[in-house]
Amino acid sequence: MNLSPYVEALRKSLDAAAAPGGKEVTDAAALLALAIEPAARLSLIEALTDASEEITAALSDAAVETRLRGREVEFVVDEVSHPPVTPAPADPEETESSDEVARISLRLPGPLKLSIEAAAGADGISVNAWLVRALAAAVDRGSSWPGGRRKRGPGRRFTGFARA
Repeated sequence: MNLSPYVEALRKSLDAAAAPGGKEVTDAAALLALAIEPAARLSLIEALTDASEEITAALSDAAVETRLRGREVEFVVDEVSHPPVTPAPADPEETESSDEVARISLRLPGPLKLSIEAAAGADGISVNAWLVRALAAAVDRGSSWPGGRRKRGPGRRFTGFARA
């Protein structure tokens, strides 16, 4: 996606707003437009990245990524497979004695715990089942940290190439 038309539209709007002020204001606006172009591009990229994340959250079988290649933004849609989730046994003794199920203790920041509980509730499953599904999907994608694909905070994930 070429961002230049959008940046150019912002420049034209700035020029139009400055026109009634005379030549000095118009010249200042032209200099300002050059100075804010990189920030405008970055803001557009962040908005597109946020939109990609919202779309991904609404989809159950795909993930949308925003990638930067040179000055061009591209969207990549990856299919996400959800492995079948085996529900955890209801009986704690069965959990401890089963060879197929292991118990771990996990410490989470409070806000993350609340988000996980909300996501599990929205999916109509237990927190345990939701975590098992999320971890299985991450392992299937080859997502490991450090060194693997790691999701950054909203509007902060950029991939591509840069030139100095």
